[in-house]
This record gives sequence, C-alpha cells and structure tokens, in this order.
Amino acid sequence: MPDSLTYTKCLRVGVTGGIGSGKSTVCLMFAALGAPVYNADIWAKWLTNNDPKLKQGILDIFGEQAYTATGEYNRPYVAGIAFSDASKLAALNALVHPAVEQHSLEWHRQQATLNIPYTIREAALMIESGSHRSLDRLIVVTAPEQLRLERVVERDRLTEAQVRARMQHQLPESEKIKMADFVIDNDGARMLVPQVWQIHRSLLQEAQNT
Repeated sequence: MPDSLTYTKCLRVGVTGGIGSGKSTVCLMFAALGAPVYNADIWAKWLTNNDPKLKQGILDIFGEQAYTATGEYNRPYVAGIAFSDASKLAALNALVHPAVEQHSLEWHRQQATLNIPYTIREAALMIESGSHRSLDRLIVVTAPEQLRLERVVERDRLTEAQVRARMQHQLPESEKIKMADFVIDNDGARMLVPQVWQIHRSLLQEAQNT
C-alpha cells in the first residue's frame, strides 16, 4: 500500500464465506497487498486459553474435560459435543463471538494509527454472529457446495458427514451474498488475483475519499 498517501479513514473490512470457500487463500492475497489480517479462528483459539472470563464460561458449559490436565483448551472434545447439541453450540458461540469481536476491534484501532487504508477481519460465522454489523465493508467468498465439501474433507481429514454437520450451522451461501458489498467467486474457474485486486483498488479509493 502507498505510504505517501494519507487516508481519512481506516476501513474495517470483513471476509467471510462457507466452510471450504477459500477465505484464508483470499486473505493471504490481501495480506500480500499490505493489508493487516485478523484471523478470528486463530485468535479465538488464543482467547479460549488466555481469557480467564471466557475460559470459566466454557468450563461452566462443558465441564472440566473442556481443558486438558495441562490447562489447554480441548477443542476436539468441545466440538464433538457442540456440533451435536444445538443449545450448547449456541451457548459456546454466545461466549466466544463477543470476546473475539471486542479483541478484533481493539486490534483494528491499533492498526488504524499506522495510516493504512483498511484492515481485514477473517471469520466463518461473521454474519451468523452479527459481528458484520460493525464493519465498513463485507466481502463474501463463494464456491459450489460440492467443491467446498471436497476441500474440507481433504484438508481436515473429516468425513463427509462431519463436514455437512458443520455446514448446517452456517447460513446458506445465497443468504451471505445478500449481505455482501463484494463477492469473490472461488469456483476454480475464475482467477482470484484479479478479483482481489479490483476490490483492493475500490477500498483504497474509499479510504482516501471518506
């Protein structure tokens, strides 16, 4: 990003999409263009181990087995329960999403002091959690369901049934697109770089003119 320019506002931009859509790949491209990227999943893992209030809330819902003997978050155990019990998944999300949103907002404010045009916040359940409402712009990454399924089965070594169970907890792609300011098609046929570059240029212009 051009250091010689002064930006009137540092935009807070979200990148979301269904599981296996290619959000992380798109975010790597924005990072290569100089945009700081906040990965909500990575930071959520950090917070579940380091935020005392969040940790206690998880223990209250899932019991002592939610953490190992060494105090590490037992993600497979918690996920195994949460993805088969809608009420516990909702309770978990009600704890984690607000904690991550507050942390990401503080992170964005720190980045905004560096005279940059925008930051990227990557999250799978951005719309579902309502955190998209605090963003300036939203990018939705799309891909056909079967392709997303195949990607996740190969990437995470999960069964097709396990992936479909996770998909059921996400909004349909068509609903996400309705909320988007920009849509990136990652179906394997269209090149990603030109799509990312076009959005990057639009965000630069907006940050200069806001």
